[in-house]
Amino acid sequence: MVHQTYIADVLVVGGGTGGTAAAIQAARRGAKTILVSEFPWLGGMLTSAGVSVPDGNELEAFQTGLWGAFLQELRQRQPGGLDNSWVSFFSYDPQIGAEIFADWVQELPNLHWISGQVPIDVFRQGDSITGVRFADFAVTAKIILDGTELGDLLALADIPYRWGWELQSEWGEPSAPVTFNSLTQKYPVQAPTYVVIMQDFGEAVAPEIPAAPNYNPSQFTGAWDGYGAETFLNYGRLPGGLFMMNWPICGNDYGEGVGRLIESDVSRGEFIQESRWHSQHFAHFIQKQLGRRYGLAEKVFPHTSTAFALHPYYRESRRLVGLTTVREQDILSIAKGRVASIFNDAFALGVCEAIAVGNYANDHHYPGVQFPLQPKSIRWGGRWTGTPFTIPYSCLIPATTDGFLVCEKNISVSHIANGATRLQPVVMGIGQAAGMAAAICVELNCQPRDLPIRKLQTALLEDNRSKALIIPLFNLPPNRSDWRHWQLYYLDNPQAYPVSGDCPDSAFGKPLIQESNCFKGIFYRLEQQEYRFTVTAPATYQGQNWQLVTLRSHIDEQLRAYPHEQLVTLWGRYNRSGNWLLVEHLNGG
Repeated sequence: MVHQTYIADVLVVGGGTGGTAAAIQAARRGAKTILVSEFPWLGGMLTSAGVSVPDGNELEAFQTGLWGAFLQELRQRQPGGLDNSWVSFFSYDPQIGAEIFADWVQELPNLHWISGQVPIDVFRQGDSITGVRFADFAVTAKIILDGTELGDLLALADIPYRWGWELQSEWGEPSAPVTFNSLTQKYPVQAPTYVVIMQDFGEAVAPEIPAAPNYNPSQFTGAWDGYGAETFLNYGRLPGGLFMMNWPICGNDYGEGVGRLIESDVSRGEFIQESRWHSQHFAHFIQKQLGRRYGLAEKVFPHTSTAFALHPYYRESRRLVGLTTVREQDILSIAKGRVASIFNDAFALGVCEAIAVGNYANDHHYPGVQFPLQPKSIRWGGRWTGTPFTIPYSCLIPATTDGFLVCEKNISVSHIANGATRLQPVVMGIGQAAGMAAAICVELNCQPRDLPIRKLQTALLEDNRSKALIIPLFNLPPNRSDWRHWQLYYLDNPQAYPVSGDCPDSAFGKPLIQESNCFKGIFYRLEQQEYRFTVTAPATYQGQNWQLVTLRSHIDEQLRAYPHEQLVTLWGRYNRSGNWLLVEHLNGG
């Protein structure tokens, strides 16, 4: 029975990465906002799912909006810094991430957060969604956002959605299958992972990790072959001797009967339990192979089993059937270029609809299967990164339903392209844009489909707290005085967007990251975008050989031009797990 009905301007259901960003942005814009989450931590993939080594949007120019603000807060709050793992440039204690989101919510008097609740039903008036019912209360709102991990509101509201693969005949995606096959049948969506955090107990003997039901060690045989145990553990190393276990090679991805996630509450619970057991099996296997120095982490997550995330890391959910759909072609690079088009067939004719940016590789997870995809990785800054692409506003809007937006992995996207759009930073950008759109719709008393796209884009570019990137440009960090000018220029002139991804003016702003150490040594060029460095000073590191990488555009330019086998003075931060120096200044640059 519903005991109370709340009334809001904006309701966000789901406290994941996108939902949390949407609620914060809507409230900061002034909308009376209610956020209802299932779990006691906000942030989803970044916190409660335990993936506190996020991928994508790592380059300095892409660290904008709430994503950039989140990184700045992490740098201030995380003891020991963020240079801990080799899979990401940012790794942190997930509890600190959860504290940041909770603090942001707490400072907003017009944002009411209710945790521990899931949606049960939705209210409709004609073609509009007007409210959501929970166990003992309901919320009515002018705009409702689905920020659930699996697109649950889409199902409850009977809004058309996709689940599973599309064939090549659907949109002509180069990596899509020509016919349905055993892979598409076994894994209709990408496999989730139930993250478990392990701990280095040093000389102490860690408590024994018991095997869960149906343990089969052969599933994990060879997990770190070709890497070595130390490199394997450092993949997701966190501060304080912790290790995030989210390992795709004979590891803890779990996809057996993954379709159960949307069949019923009971079948979903069964799948979640099995995936958690699978990660317990993996941790048990690691301890058996590498010794009792390693055990389950203590005091990480806020429940009894403190080493296990609050829920699985879902890589794919139900996907909206929206006004437009992001396809594989929309995330791949322009011919002879380093960026995807910002103006292509998926966007409304004559308008650049970009509202968020991603750049990660198209990464798909099917346990035991190598699935070939059209490559979208590029060499930049001495390392591999991904082709930048944009998300159009209309893929957040249902084709036939009003009063509703999506703001998570549930955007209108193909199964193939979801492998790049699902990453944490781009989902955070999607959430920020959705929250801003919802608030402006309330201000204008209009439906999301009728919102002038330029008003939304301008609001994101000019937000007084966390201005957000819309057009990806490698050499345009957000602290440059002409940042807004160039963003608007390419929105007005999308046909002029450079295939190089670089502004014609290569001036750069002051560094965003301040904490650096000075190193001297010899510079070696192995390839055009592969650099090594033999340290001569300080004496502590003398003779060591490191990879040189950077996230700063002008340092990338300097590294590309620097003479081979020359002495060089660098300022940066050493990452032991990756054996690289993250260069922030070069010879005073």
